[in-house]
Amino acid sequence: MNLGINVAGVYVDDQDAALAFYVDKLGFRVHTDVRNGPYRWLTVQHPEQPSFQLGLFTPGPPIHDEATAQILRAMVAKGAMPPLVLHVADCRESYARLQAQGVEFTQEPIERYGSVDAGFRDPAGNGWKMIQAPRASA
Repeated sequence: MNLGINVAGVYVDDQDAALAFYVDKLGFRVHTDVRNGPYRWLTVQHPEQPSFQLGLFTPGPPIHDEATAQILRAMVAKGAMPPLVLHVADCRESYARLQAQGVEFTQEPIERYGSVDAGFRDPAGNGWKMIQAPRASA
């Protein structure tokens, strides 16, 4: 039996807006979109990582009470949640392409630690670092 992490989630305030961002701008694909009453289980996958799903979840019942949900929404909106990391082959090219698609960046590409990285946020406020893999030295 293989064990491992299959789904990691982020909190979003609007699942439809999050879905449009992750699919239309970042190029993810819908994996699962099902409802059980007001609860919606929504996951997307990066096309080059089919064994992993990113859950786009709204804070609230049945997991959180309304007071907790409000706190979580506020923390996400402020960018206080841990950042996610997207590895890309060329950070500057990906930055230009995503910026042209309307992705708002919080940091332009910068060289450091032998690589290039940039930062952006999703519509809910979740922070992303987009990192170019370091080039192998000759």
